[in-house]
Amino acid sequence: MAESSAPIRRVAETSIPNGAVVVLARLFFVLIFVLAAFNDFSKPTIAYAAAQGVPLASIAVPLAGVLSIVGGFSILLGYRAKVGAWLIVLFLIPVTAMMHRFWGIADPTVAQEQMINFLKNASMLGGALLITQFGAGPLSLDSRRAR
Repeated sequence: MAESSAPIRRVAETSIPNGAVVVLARLFFVLIFVLAAFNDFSKPTIAYAAAQGVPLASIAVPLAGVLSIVGGFSILLGYRAKVGAWLIVLFLIPVTAMMHRFWGIADPTVAQEQMINFLKNASMLGGALLITQFGAGPLSLDSRRAR
């Protein structure tokens, strides 16, 4: 059999239904970051974090809110989504380690709740790391800039 010398063509365009699924996935992924971030500017949230041992909670907690909002909207819009995902990673690592220390809690019910939150954050960390590598995908501002 003769091999074709024509280059293999790859389809660069993603169909609208597939692109819509990716946009919906980005929305669902960032929803928790954007909506919950506004609590990071409240006195009760800052006080709770301080009680959990967060150093400089009055600065760190609002800063975490800024990381969540900026990173979340970056991913949602697909504008420099890889950078936005790194902001979410930067938010998730200390929050997960400091706020969800289930291994140090004696009450089994509270420990289980914190373990669930720890694993939820670990899962979101995995999603954010994927975005740092693959970007926002179709129907994003980044995909328009690449053309």
